[in-house]
Amino acid sequence: QVQLVESGGDSVQAGGSLRLSCAASGYSASRRCWGWFRQAPGKEREGVARIDSADHTLYADSVKGRFTISQDKAKSNLYLQMNSLKPEDTAMYYCASSYYCVSSAPLSARYFQSWGQGTQVTVSS
Repeated sequence: QVQLVESGGDSVQAGGSLRLSCAASGYSASRRCWGWFRQAPGKEREGVARIDSADHTLYADSVKGRFTISQDKAKSNLYLQMNSLKPEDTAMYYCASSYYCVSSAPLSARYFQSWGQGTQVTVSS
C-alpha cells in the first residue's frame, strides 16, 4: 500500500505562489501515474494536473500556464508549483497515485487508488 502525505498549503494573496509537496512511501515504485486534485467546499473533487512515469504532464484548463507538476523519483516526491494564484484556486489539495494512467479520463479521480489527507490552500483577493 502506498502512503501519501501532502504539505505546503498556506494562505496567500492573489497573484502569489505556493509549492505543494507530496511524500510517497510504501510500494510507490509500482505506481505509474500521479496526480494533484482539489476540492472546494460544496464542490466535487476535480483533477488539476497529472504526470506519468515518463514525465508526461497534463493540466486542467483552469490551471494551464500557472501550475507545474513535477516529480523526484529518487525521493518519491511529487510537487505542484502554483503561480499567479487566484481566489478560485482556494481548495483542499490532494495528491493521488494510480497503477496506470487512463488516457480516456486523464484527470478523473475514480482511476486513482491511493490518496493523501490533503493540504489547504487559501487565496485571498
